Amino acid sequence: MQDTESLFSCGSADGSDALLPWLRLAQMPGLPRHLSARLVREHGTPHAVIDAARQGVLDNPFGELPLAAIAAPFSPRLRALAEATLHWAAQPGNHLLMLNDAAYPPQLKEIADPPVLLHAQGDVSLLYCKAIGIVGSRKATVQGMANASRFARALSEAGITIVSGLALGIDAAAHQGGLCGDGSTVAVVGTGIDVIYPASNAPLAARIREAGCLLSEFVLGTPARKYYFPIRNRIISGLSCGVLVVEATEKSGSLITARLANEQGRDVFAIPGSIHSALAKGCHQLIRDGARLVDSEHDILDAFGMRRGRCESSMLEELTGAADVLLTALTYDPVPADELAQRLKLDPADTQASLLALELAGVVERLPGGAFQRLKR
Repeated sequence: MQDTESLFSCGSADGSDALLPWLRLAQMPGLPRHLSARLVREHGTPHAVIDAARQGVLDNPFGELPLAAIAAPFSPRLRALAEATLHWAAQPGNHLLMLNDAAYPPQLKEIADPPVLLHAQGDVSLLYCKAIGIVGSRKATVQGMANASRFARALSEAGITIVSGLALGIDAAAHQGGLCGDGSTVAVVGTGIDVIYPASNAPLAARIREAGCLLSEFVLGTPARKYYFPIRNRIISGLSCGVLVVEATEKSGSLITARLANEQGRDVFAIPGSIHSALAKGCHQLIRDGARLVDSEHDILDAFGMRRGRCESSMLEELTGAADVLLTALTYDPVPADELAQRLKLDPADTQASLLALELAGVVERLPGGAFQRLKR
């Protein structure tokens, strides 16, 4: 894994050279997201992918890869983006997560086309807890928004993190309900993480930064575009164990999220409504197609086998052997990361990666000056 700190230690003085290949694969026009993920999985890092392209040895059996674009020299614009991204990541509460990171959300890594690079703000530990996506119409009814908020609050109070897309209507109501419980909420945006859309949800986004998590695969400055939102929907379902559709028309984008959830092996839930309401027709279609009809949060809790109490152990279950070694070696007294790596004869970059994973799992604490200590539990 390569975290933000190790990016600063690689390549150029500010680490921008190390970030350039990630940004190239994350935002290259003409390179489908499933191919970006496949290349990183096959070669280990984007650096290796680009080296293979430049040496003319990158496998391209079906002619799907834009080899010339992958191998091209890095442009001044891309270098400026790398520098801006590193500056952003250096700010408190901001995080970059790469696909080969130990700290990359394990549930999301399972899907066919995970983002190769994620920007996150806030409490990234929420990305490793049991979660449910709650989606629905932007032009929701008062009752629909009340249902979304009520379900989200009850599920969050039971320890389930609420994932949605920061849109108007059902999304906003779901985030607000999620913020009322220990499970909190994750907002997956269809813009750069520094661009809030719609602007009217800026106060809600600020609350989520403080008590939840904002997440985006798009590079900084990416504006809102209609076709970005269906792309972002695979992350909502990918982070979740299931997706609840509250209100949706027959052509709603929420049905795209439900379809993606099905393809990813997630549960799909739907709340029924009046046969006379256009906003119920999408939910009724989902139920006809096999979604679980729910009229209470208890239906979802039963499906998840959940009782009250936040999911705190899921990240610990994903820790690597190296992280286990570090956890065993750490005491309750502060130890610098480089000293720990030297003592255990571990690679410094791998040590930083494993310590980040342990920090995200809530079992170690990062102190000023690069020292770490184990937390008493």
